[in-house]
Amino acid sequence: MRVTHDVAVVGLGAMGAATLYQSAKRGLSVVGIDRHEPPHEHGSSHGETRITRRAVGEGADYVPLVTRSHVIWRELEQATGMSLFVPCGGLVVGRMDGGPQGFLRATVDVAERYGIEHQILDRDALVARFPQFIGLGSDDIAYFEPGAGFVYPEACIEAQLRAAVRLGAEIRTGTVARAIAQRGEAVEVGTDGERIVARRVIVAAGAWTAGLLGAPFDHLLRVTRQSLYWFAPEDPSLYAVDNGFPIFIRAFGAKSDEFSYGFPTPAGSAGVKIATEGEDLVDIESYRPGPAIPDPEAFHRQFVAGRLAGVTPRLIRSKSCVYTSTADGRFIIDTHPRMDRVTVISACSGHGFKHSAAIGELVAAGVSGSPLLAPFALPA
Repeated sequence: MRVTHDVAVVGLGAMGAATLYQSAKRGLSVVGIDRHEPPHEHGSSHGETRITRRAVGEGADYVPLVTRSHVIWRELEQATGMSLFVPCGGLVVGRMDGGPQGFLRATVDVAERYGIEHQILDRDALVARFPQFIGLGSDDIAYFEPGAGFVYPEACIEAQLRAAVRLGAEIRTGTVARAIAQRGEAVEVGTDGERIVARRVIVAAGAWTAGLLGAPFDHLLRVTRQSLYWFAPEDPSLYAVDNGFPIFIRAFGAKSDEFSYGFPTPAGSAGVKIATEGEDLVDIESYRPGPAIPDPEAFHRQFVAGRLAGVTPRLIRSKSCVYTSTADGRFIIDTHPRMDRVTVISACSGHGFKHSAAIGELVAAGVSGSPLLAPFALPA
């Protein structure tokens, strides 16, 4: 086989766009493949905003990745003139030892371990500073991280793809990777229109990973539908990012579905974006993006009414997206078990975007054996 590229990247969402950009930045001959036209709404990397926070309650292993990603977003902003990262501050609200898997306590522990700037607000201090939060329990508190905020996912992907092309990368959109096979020191990506042969292949195909690669990923990954809602507030200024409203994660019970997360309204947008994490399994081959499920009125009653002051049931818009997750919610970033020149970046388990810029940098450098990525190896 004649090698046509140093690197081929399959999937150009959060992880793929970052890897393509970082590979091109290193002077590699690189081609990116996506079945749609990124940024798009068919997978996981859309929805206007994504939370980013350095004190990652999901585990301390993620902190170096999100910290480095913040630096890369700022570098990209300077290079492109685009707004990518808004550090509006972030709250985690609930009982210190309550919530799913003790998330608030874990967040505080990570912040203290890494010296991340933060404040602990008791119930009265929280209400005084952020009166938008109502229906609090007597023992509710809040962790506040001033450096947390959100990124614009579509803009981040667009910025990295544009930068990659300027650096010489090729992009094939509307191109479906049908098969990947390694022969010696070359890897062939078969598509409907051509065969792409590269020295290394990075698979960042998200929900399509299991269908493309088969075992063991077909047993390790599951794809679920997620619903995003934008509700109209009575007073939009209360929830505007320009007026200091932060991103938030709020636990109001111990069960996995008794929490929500939300965002301030960015300049030029409308509505308060609020969501939780759904468990409805979907077949990605038949999945089509569209309005959120379940019914927005039911969602508002459960997650918004009596919890956010003045956020009405009037729906401005809604969207669906998908998560590709492992059983324990961890990432998988590792060499394919049968093809040593294929690196797989999936699943991101619903919290990958904040880390994607740094992961792309590490994978592009060919350091899948980096201590920073070691915690995300395939299970033995």
